[in-house]
Amino acid sequence: MDKFSALADPTRRLILEMLARSGQLSATEISDQFQVSPSAISQHLKVLREANLVLMEKRAQQRIYQINRETVVELEAWAKQLAQQWDERFEALDEVLEAEKKKILKNKEKGLKTNDKT
Repeated sequence: MDKFSALADPTRRLILEMLARSGQLSATEISDQFQVSPSAISQHLKVLREANLVLMEKRAQQRIYQINRETVVELEAWAKQLAQQWDERFEALDEVLEAEKKKILKNKEKGLKTNDKT
């Protein structure tokens, strides 16, 4: 499963937020926080595992979940790269606008000087 498809669901995002706050939670602890069936939460956890967003460890009869830090770091790096590209585009636009502004001011000054001579 694609990471972004997994993140598209609000329940899965809430699960990740819970894990971010708590560190580790059992499937039961996670399921207890929702009003949907435990099997529905189990399916959400499966999607998060397949997308490599969470890690699962079996402890006796429990399944303990935690965020996969490596994947979150990858997502963060991607988001930073996207923001940097966006910033670069705005900086380029600012340069173009500044150049146009200077041209307009020069033309106005030329017009004033021409009018002063008459």
